[in-house]
Amino acid sequence: MPAPKVRLVLAVSLDGRLAPATGGAAQLGGSGDRRALEEALAWADGALVGGQTIRAHGCTCLIRDADLLKRRQQEGRPPQPAALVVSRQADWDQDLHLFQQPLERWLLGPHEAAPAGFDRALRLTSWPQTLAATGCARLLLLGGAQLSSQLMAEALVDELQLTLVPQLLGGPHSWLRSDLALESYGWQLVEHHPLGGEELLLRYRRT
Repeated sequence: MPAPKVRLVLAVSLDGRLAPATGGAAQLGGSGDRRALEEALAWADGALVGGQTIRAHGCTCLIRDADLLKRRQQEGRPPQPAALVVSRQADWDQDLHLFQQPLERWLLGPHEAAPAGFDRALRLTSWPQTLAATGCARLLLLGGAQLSSQLMAEALVDELQLTLVPQLLGGPHSWLRSDLALESYGWQLVEHHPLGGEELLLRYRRT
């Protein structure tokens, strides 16, 4: 069974940063970026996100657009892609907004059984094949930098969807670790268009 297609989706500053130099949320991306994100979510069967990112933000991204929700319903899919949280932590604060969001929550880690708040637990060993066996053929990768770097280093990311935001943030908070060693493979530009507000969407496919 083929591994799922993985698309990394991020809004980044012109200097490739996710957050201000001092840390905290940057709130990057306007309404056009939000639309592009929701369209990517509507494409996906599941959305990978690191546990640290969930703990920092308290929740994951949802589709709100009525037309996109209707399209998923017509395709026989649940309204939202499953949230696939990658973490070794089994004890989660049930007051996080994630646990009130209307979607399935799966935990990918060393866990034998699903902790409170999660619908399923999947082992990280051979996780692409494990997810493919559940019917997840298309995955979004929503970050953070640690998880994105790991999957990029393992050549598991098939597409990059980046929204360039007209800001320069500086500092250490890049979307990839600065010490990351990557294979020298190419990327083909398959989509590019303005999103409004001086933002630009770029989508590349690994060759």
